[in-house]
Amino acid sequence: MDMRHADRIADALEELVFTGQFNDGDRLDEIRLAKQFGVSRTPIREALQRLVASGIAEQLPRRGVFVRQPGPVELMEMFETMAEIEAVCGRLAARRITDAALADLEHANALCREAVASGDTDGYYRENERFHHTIYTESGNSYLAGQAVRLHRRLKPFRRLQLRLRGRMAQSMAEHEEIVSALKAGADERAAKVLRKHVGIQGEKFRHLMTELRTAAQ
Repeated sequence: MDMRHADRIADALEELVFTGQFNDGDRLDEIRLAKQFGVSRTPIREALQRLVASGIAEQLPRRGVFVRQPGPVELMEMFETMAEIEAVCGRLAARRITDAALADLEHANALCREAVASGDTDGYYRENERFHHTIYTESGNSYLAGQAVRLHRRLKPFRRLQLRLRGRMAQSMAEHEEIVSALKAGADERAAKVLRKHVGIQGEKFRHLMTELRTAAQ
């Protein structure tokens, strides 16, 4: 099975959900999607399971897979929780991170800078994901890291969408530099503070995201 192909289909389906091609409650039919993407049902099935795992869709017994969009309050709560989890990961990683992991973060940042320069939001997100997952691992707490990965996956489509906002990639890149600086210095409280700010979407950032979601759905 080509998992990478399934991932590409899942990304495309996420895009269709956020551009209004699929609405909340719509059924995602395997056969129709297989024809649409010109593939067998196997990668479609895998892609749908990824959407279910991330919470964008839900699987109902004997009925199929259906689109599930969180409301604004639920979305705000998820981002608030994610910001706090990332802050804890950062605090612990500042005390425990290895030199090899710091080098990995620097490499991810170098590729992020290239993506910013070329305006490649999807390329930026891929390296951004690797950047954050490294911090989760370096927290040294496998249970915490597992929770972080699950919620990160759930918020992936919204975080990708955020990167399309004007100036957000460059702002995110600057925050990445601050995060690495704090981790290198072993400054645990500073690392927590910067990561909380980096992930949180209070105030203006949340209004911008809501506006982008409404625009994409039109």
